[in-house]
Amino acid sequence: MMNIKKQITRLYLSSILGNLSLTGAWIAILAARGYSLVEIGFAETVFHITSLILEIPSGVLADVFGRKNMLIVSSVMTMIGNVIMIVSGNLWMICASMIFQAAGYNFASGSGDALAYDSLKTKDQEAYYERYVSNQLSICRFCGGLSTLCAGFALLIGHQAAYGIDIVIGLVQIGILSTLQEASISRDTEHKPSFLAESLTQGHKLRIVFQTIRKELTDCFIASLSFLKTAKKTVLFMFCNSLVGAVDILLLFFLQAKLPAAGLSHSMLGFALFFMEMGGILGARLILKCRKLRYRSVFLLAALLVAGGVLIEHSGVYWLMTAGGFVSALSDDALQVRTNTILQDMFPSKQRATLISMESFTFSMIMIVLSPLAGILFSHW
Repeated sequence: MMNIKKQITRLYLSSILGNLSLTGAWIAILAARGYSLVEIGFAETVFHITSLILEIPSGVLADVFGRKNMLIVSSVMTMIGNVIMIVSGNLWMICASMIFQAAGYNFASGSGDALAYDSLKTKDQEAYYERYVSNQLSICRFCGGLSTLCAGFALLIGHQAAYGIDIVIGLVQIGILSTLQEASISRDTEHKPSFLAESLTQGHKLRIVFQTIRKELTDCFIASLSFLKTAKKTVLFMFCNSLVGAVDILLLFFLQAKLPAAGLSHSMLGFALFFMEMGGILGARLILKCRKLRYRSVFLLAALLVAGGVLIEHSGVYWLMTAGGFVSALSDDALQVRTNTILQDMFPSKQRATLISMESFTFSMIMIVLSPLAGILFSHW
């Protein structure tokens, strides 16, 4: 019998450990190692190309093999990426690390939210999901802020020691993830794949097992596509949310390198980055008090404020740039909470992780286009 409070608490703890890192300001770390913004932008593009390739398959795997299992795989992939970063000595090894970091992101992106929503659904507590998303985004922003606040310390001890500490944190996270329970949805309304489980328990030959896996993956993917073909509004929500999120993420990423160039001291950089992340927490909390505000209004307001943050970034005044990053993060997370809540109500449970991954796939496509352009733009500014 699932204890929903323990389940949600463990998901929160896993999120804390997954986002608490000494290498959160990885752009600043790479810049300190001598890599140019163009090279960093290229590495970021590799990350998102990998995400584009793995995003949907990782969601399908989560729906077929279990969300808990894929969360553990996510942690393993991230740790491998950290190991490669420790021994890296050139851009190509940096890019190899980015591939595994992206895989870690992919396997976690849809699995955690899908497991949380369906866990709440088993207890008829779906109404709590909006607050869960708000709390998760607040955790991500706060821990991300702490990570960037530690940028100076990471540079002091060196990138190898910093990534080594991240590996230890990853091991603790796996221990917590192993205590999670898969959510079982009633077969009256949902149907969980059974053919694969039957084939494995009956000890079929390896060839039959592979055929079963392929069938389950294909069926899940096709069912997800069929849903999206008839849910145009869902696709529009995905695109709007991903576009605003991509612009905000790029702005905050490149401010790591541009704030010192605008005159902010290195000793204050971590505090400025932490302050900007706190904007996201405020946005995630404020949107809970604006339940009657229509989605169109939330999107337009968020888009305008994020665009304003980008314009302010070009002012060259570091305190204005920091304020712009704060407002951008606030707007992005407010929109994210509202969008995620709406989408989860639309998604069928048996393809939930796959469909969440398709939203992340949209985000990666936008980032692939914008990342190198932003790197070139900011390197010449």
